[in-house]
Amino acid sequence: MKFQKKLSAFTLIELLVVIAIIGILSALALPNFMGARERARDTQRKANLESFKKALELYRLDQSIPPFYPITSNFPSACSEWKSTSNMLYMRSVPSDPRGSCPSSGQSYGYVGNNTSYTLTACLENKADPQGVTCSACSSGPCYVVEGP
Repeated sequence: MKFQKKLSAFTLIELLVVIAIIGILSALALPNFMGARERARDTQRKANLESFKKALELYRLDQSIPPFYPITSNFPSACSEWKSTSNMLYMRSVPSDPRGSCPSSGQSYGYVGNNTSYTLTACLENKADPQGVTCSACSSGPCYVVEGP
């Protein structure tokens, strides 16, 4: 008696069905991951504005007479140190936009300051951000605004 060994293998149709299912699942999951990355960059932008705010308050405390805050044209550029004339360090490296690199390309931070107050803005990517407000500086989406004092 001869025994025949039966070979088991997947058919071409079965392989194509599995590949199609994996493709559909990855197409559904990819937008969720992109949204998470946008929200993560927005969180970094908000944290950077809070760092700016703390540095501005340190700057103000070192000023004995007005102007207390730097005017718009004297605000440091991205990726540079921010020191006072007496070499007091306020920020080791002024942050750039999370999507860019140093030197910052397309920085989405804004600073408007006069002697007694300032406004910091960051353009957000997530259009549904609950902390976002409409502003003229960000044409593509909402802004996150920090004002002081």
